[in-house]
Amino acid sequence: MSPALAAALQLLALIAALGLAYRPLGDHMARVYSSDRQLRVEKWIYKAIGADPHTEMRWPAYLRGVLAFSAVSLLFLYLLQRLQGSLPGSLGFASIDPDQAFNTAASFVANTNWQSYAGEQAMGHIVQTAGLAVQNFVSAAVGIAVAVALVRGFARSRTGELGNFWADLVRGTVRVLLPIAVVGALILVACGAIQNFSGVHEVGQFLGGPQQWHGGAVASQEVIKELGTNGGGYFNANSAHPFENPDGFTNLFEVFLILVIPFALTRTFGRMTGSLKQGYAILGTMAVIWIGFTLLMWAAEFGGHGKAFELAGGALEGKETRFGIAGSSIFAVATTLTSTGAVDSFHSSYTGLGGGLTMLGMQLGEIAPGGVGSGLYGMLIMAVIAVFLAGLMVGRTPEFLGKKIGTREIKLAACYILVTPALVLCFTAASLVLPTPPHSMLNSGAHGFSELLYAYTSGANNNGSAFAGLNADTPWFNTTIGLAMLLGRFVPMVFVLALAGSLAEQQPVPKTAGTLRTEKPLFSGLLVGTIMIVAGLTYFPALALGPLAEGLAS
Repeated sequence: MSPALAAALQLLALIAALGLAYRPLGDHMARVYSSDRQLRVEKWIYKAIGADPHTEMRWPAYLRGVLAFSAVSLLFLYLLQRLQGSLPGSLGFASIDPDQAFNTAASFVANTNWQSYAGEQAMGHIVQTAGLAVQNFVSAAVGIAVAVALVRGFARSRTGELGNFWADLVRGTVRVLLPIAVVGALILVACGAIQNFSGVHEVGQFLGGPQQWHGGAVASQEVIKELGTNGGGYFNANSAHPFENPDGFTNLFEVFLILVIPFALTRTFGRMTGSLKQGYAILGTMAVIWIGFTLLMWAAEFGGHGKAFELAGGALEGKETRFGIAGSSIFAVATTLTSTGAVDSFHSSYTGLGGGLTMLGMQLGEIAPGGVGSGLYGMLIMAVIAVFLAGLMVGRTPEFLGKKIGTREIKLAACYILVTPALVLCFTAASLVLPTPPHSMLNSGAHGFSELLYAYTSGANNNGSAFAGLNADTPWFNTTIGLAMLLGRFVPMVFVLALAGSLAEQQPVPKTAGTLRTEKPLFSGLLVGTIMIVAGLTYFPALALGPLAEGLAS
């Protein structure tokens, strides 16, 4: 079988699986977030935390719930790492240093899962399971909750109420994430991923010395790391490690887990707003970008220039032979177009243009289909921008789903899209100007600049993948990337929830002959163009100094 045919079959199989899951999962999530019924276990949780799930919240109260829960989670995870040396199940590992503990706590609470440590050499069973794995669930549920709040803003009228954050958090965890994670973990275990609480043991000699590994609850963490678009691996090699990702089937299954909820949320959006066609339009926009990036990545990696690439059949450096170029490229595109950050290959070893695509995928805002929740609300923000631009062109007050996009709404949307680029570019510039950070760069020139730009792009966009080659375990990078992750996660949520509250207060505007049909392919094309132009104008100068310069020079 030719590599091209194998690649096409993998992509078609993935699309088919996502298509089969799209309607039932999307409808299920719409029922979950629209129901007043409480499961018994949910009632126990509400009683334990003292929350009334029936109390409706306006956007400031909803935001306070998001920030309060995240702040407590941040503190708990930080203290858990600082006390690791005194905890059972630590496997003899010492407590984590303050700067790295802050970075890791910020990373997992912000649904980023950036790792400046090697998991098998730093984290014991308690931190991995009671700390990191738990945050994989709840940080994902927070993202979905904020997205659902924005959807309610479009769906409701003449009220500022957006639901109850605590109810949305608990339902998302108990009714959506947990059931899928249990089934997914069983599949991974059946395919060879490990699931145990084994201690440290030697597995043989490597380069003249003993090689040591420890077991762990890997499959259960692996499944939620992908399903919740988290990305933090149990081992330093992440999804390239055979204990996490044993073969080609599990590789494709993990990509499916990454994409299934973000894509299905467009169905949830359509169902909750009463406009399935609008949900399909958003889905089509996401799918066009995702498939386009996948094809471009194949072109870059299969068509690398040079005798070594020609003899190998493509750019195989840094890629697992179990997955090949096709599987690695599909994974790389999926993980950087979402806020996942998991890797089954090393993006630093991609061709210049291939590495640039992984970076651009994050710089688009990770909205195709994006992270769980964050992808949908990011895409809806871009839809608001696209509607505004269309209104400017025809001289009409822009409307989206019957809601007027006025001065307040467009200001909130504009603030949302400015936060992340400001964090990325300012922190990158500061790191280049200061004398110490450049010493952490393995490479010089365009590739070295790409290492730095990628790190802050990954952090501020809550992705978590790394370009490799950059030693990020320093006080400067642990602190600044930690701040970028927290600000890049929670500041945009302020604008999303404020926009949701503003939309919910409006009275719907009836459709007229001049109303822009936002459920049509024409609008989807406008939305794709808006996304590419906004990202291109923002990041093109920086990309020109890094991956574009490297790609054109090769």
